[in-house]
Amino acid sequence: MTRPLLATAGLSKRYGTVQALVDAKIEVAAGEFVAVLGPSGSGKSTLFRCLTRLTEPDAGEIHLAGRPFHHLRGRKLAAARRDIGVVFQQFNLIRRRSALENVLSGRLGPTPLWRVAAGRFAPRDIARGRDALAAVGLADQFHQRADTLSGGQQQRVAIARAIAQESRILLADEPVASLDPATANSVLELIHGLTRSAGLGVVCTLHQPELAMRYADRVLTMDAGRLGVRPGASRG
Repeated sequence: MTRPLLATAGLSKRYGTVQALVDAKIEVAAGEFVAVLGPSGSGKSTLFRCLTRLTEPDAGEIHLAGRPFHHLRGRKLAAARRDIGVVFQQFNLIRRRSALENVLSGRLGPTPLWRVAAGRFAPRDIARGRDALAAVGLADQFHQRADTLSGGQQQRVAIARAIAQESRILLADEPVASLDPATANSVLELIHGLTRSAGLGVVCTLHQPELAMRYADRVLTMDAGRLGVRPGASRG
């Protein structure tokens, strides 16, 4: 049996008296799109922060491609994090930089910080950034400033940034919440296609059940920090 790209067991997190994440177990295979449905405050953001170790869980294990991630520290943690790309609802782009420069910021791990700050990237990185933008349908927008792009285009730049990072796992945190329905569908169609073509493991939080059912291979629910399976929500 193929090992999942991402697997957790017993993942828990408490903030004071609030149990934000309770014994969370999730497995995501290469080429699989998993949606997580839940209202605001249900624990979805805490789950993502624990998966990336931006917030340390109180208990539990995280494995990336079969290798322990939960106990890594320092440079080993930073190196392992390159396997995880994150796409946010608000895009998190540098507004006055071009689409290509924003994508190349995803190369921060393997690229010296001074090169990123000065905008001086190696030819290999520039080629990778251009390929990533082409993959999301923005081959003609390399030099367009981020703040002149539409919301859907900005989200595509954010996805391209994760591709340029050469991530194996994509965590998409409410990626279409601020987009109109047509644009939301096009962005999710893009993520779904990349899941298949690039063999990514995708976890995507959503509010809209109809979108989750349309694009996800499996749909999980989250309520009061607990993950569950949505009945009948599986393509398998």
